Amino acid sequence: MKIGIIGAGNIGGALTRRFTALGHEVFVANSRGPESLEDLARETGAKPVTVQEAAHAGEVVVVTIPEARIPELPKDLFDGVSDNVVVIDTGNYYPRERDGRIEEIEGGMTESRWVAHQLKRPVVKTFNNIYAKHLLERGQPAGTPGRIALPVAGDNPRAKALVMRLVDELGFDPVDAGSLDESWRQQPGTPVYATDFDADGVRRGLSAASEERKPQWTGSSASPGTFEKPA
Repeated sequence: MKIGIIGAGNIGGALTRRFTALGHEVFVANSRGPESLEDLARETGAKPVTVQEAAHAGEVVVVTIPEARIPELPKDLFDGVSDNVVVIDTGNYYPRERDGRIEEIEGGMTESRWVAHQLKRPVVKTFNNIYAKHLLERGQPAGTPGRIALPVAGDNPRAKALVMRLVDELGFDPVDAGSLDESWRQQPGTPVYATDFDADGVRRGLSAASEERKPQWTGSSASPGTFEKPA
């Protein structure tokens, strides 16, 4: 499969390494340009490209950049891209640490619904609740007891099924987490966030999640600070 990845940070780098190891053709981009990705390209065999080229690369495009940077992407990023191309959003909203206040999210819009509005494309939400190191190192064969499970939320059944297949290929049990408007159940501060539950644990965690955004995950008048000193 041809996979475009926009963002080469922790999650983007892990997915580039994992997908290329599985034999997928990966086109990876970041805000600094293809020349900044030469080391990652040499390590993995991925092709460094521009953001626009990554968006037009193939059957799947992964958007994995900080939430506050989403509006900085080209407004025409997906112009001419087939509706059959599946867009994955891995992002999380960290208002106190990194992103500052995003008023629509503060007002109750799910993080990935906001991303979809910015991109003007439907998205599937996954890979947001696992540490990048665990994504890189802790995949296991299907049927392994205690295999880590990842929730997958989205509105299009075909797109969600394709993403769930990729999650399984990477060594994790995919769990259908419902529609994109239910993706708040896997946002930061919920029971499934950064917990490495198995499939049963993820289902229980999704069911137990509260829609109320905790103060820790709500922007303040001083936002953003840093991860060391949240505002």
